[in-house]
Amino acid sequence: MGRKLCANVQGRLDEAFSKSKVGRFFKLESRKTSFTKEWRAATTTFLTMAYIITVNATVLADSGGMCSVSDCTVEPGKAASRDCVMKPNVGYQKCLSKLKSDLIVATALSSMIGSFAMGLFANLPLGLAPGMGPNAFLAYNLVGFHGSGSMSYKTAMAVVLVEGCAFLAIAVFGLRTKLARLIPKSVRLACAAGIGLFIAFVGLQAHQGLGLVGPDAATLVTLAACKDSNPTTGVCIGGKMQSPTFWLGSVGFLIICYGLMKNVKGSMIYGMLFVTLVSWIRGTSVTIFPNTAQGDSNYEYFKKVVDFHKIESTLGAISFTNFNTSEVWIALVTLLYVDVLATTGTLYTMAEIGEFVNEEGEFEGEYSAYMVDAGTTILGSMLGVSPIATYIESVSGIREGGRTGLTAVIVGIYFGLSIFFTPMFANVPPWAIGPSLVIVGVLMMKVVKDIDWGDIKEAVPAFVTMLIMPLTYSISNGIVGGIGIYIALGICDYFVGWIKWMIEMRKMVVGEQNQVSAAAATAAGGAEHNLEII
Repeated sequence: MGRKLCANVQGRLDEAFSKSKVGRFFKLESRKTSFTKEWRAATTTFLTMAYIITVNATVLADSGGMCSVSDCTVEPGKAASRDCVMKPNVGYQKCLSKLKSDLIVATALSSMIGSFAMGLFANLPLGLAPGMGPNAFLAYNLVGFHGSGSMSYKTAMAVVLVEGCAFLAIAVFGLRTKLARLIPKSVRLACAAGIGLFIAFVGLQAHQGLGLVGPDAATLVTLAACKDSNPTTGVCIGGKMQSPTFWLGSVGFLIICYGLMKNVKGSMIYGMLFVTLVSWIRGTSVTIFPNTAQGDSNYEYFKKVVDFHKIESTLGAISFTNFNTSEVWIALVTLLYVDVLATTGTLYTMAEIGEFVNEEGEFEGEYSAYMVDAGTTILGSMLGVSPIATYIESVSGIREGGRTGLTAVIVGIYFGLSIFFTPMFANVPPWAIGPSLVIVGVLMMKVVKDIDWGDIKEAVPAFVTMLIMPLTYSISNGIVGGIGIYIALGICDYFVGWIKWMIEMRKMVVGEQNQVSAAAATAAGGAEHNLEII
């Protein structure tokens, strides 16, 4: 009886909403959907991509952001050295905590605006947020861990701003497809897999994730998960594979894997939530709130639960002072390339799944979608986050029945509400985030099946691209290496073909000369024979 009543209420609500101005704006009836379907799809999409709020903030915070040596706590009468940002330091860690809170709000805010814009202007059920891959490239390659890279955070944000403007121009003039085709297909496919390996490698390290992989003087990296490590070098002191946080994170990893195996919506959130809730218990070996000054400070902030944090350090952190360098231009091209390819592939994949694509291979809202993606990237750079991307996790909402931009708008509302829970998001431990990074790597590896491994000219550049990214800790190195090998093999093939053509031409010329000589000799012999007869 109660179920029937609920169904009647739901039916009336859907009918009334579909005939309202909002329903007509989103074309609910023409796309054969309803408000409740869109709301259910939006909830599913948000649950599958909400992990990005904490993960993106954690990854970008590893760059150190606007924190510097001047934030370090030093003894009276002594000057701070560069080493203080690499070692545990109360002042620097306090700055990082504020930075992470800034980035949590910036991530949620940019995701909210991007999702809103996608729903309102493109009328597509797609959620947007800072992309995985570009954030790692920015944090670990450009700015470097705690500012050890080739450029400052302000310069990196300037690169993101210019990249967003370039992407917008490409979208406006319809050059996206032509630009995407300039890169060899095998390298394009390998990029996604290589970035996945890179992100997974980050998730296995101590500072950013589970701590399974650690440094080693002889082999560079080795098995870790140590109970005790050198705070400066990270080298294992004792207790390999005895880290309690590693084993707790491993349980979270299994929860995520099992949930994905059974197609449970929001599996990443459930795995992260389990590990985080256990880590919030004080007085345990896995707590994120140890009995230290920093731990007590974090715990006091965490107890607020609900708080509105104002973006301070990353808002408007853009500088073109050191912009004209080779590193900047390489970074710009790399980000633009990754952004164009990722957005193109993601949009078409989801459009096909949602059956939005027509016979000409186009879909409604395509042009606006690219404009929104590029425009939100420009806005994101001003907030201090990496390029914004359309998330493939939106597929989960499409499968739940999402067909219009109303889904994206509701996703944006969810992201907007998450801004007020900064104290909770700011205290998600690295060992809860690490498993999700590894899973993201797993999901990005599926493209390797489309690489033609039987063709060495395609296989070698793809493999080099994937191999170099994690081993050199650089996405751009992998792209340059893969394209370089592809071009080198193409040049070799061209010259060998040219030489073969020259040899064949020479044989033809020599053969024709021999035929002419033989014909001449035959003619001369016939003439002599006739002369003798006369």
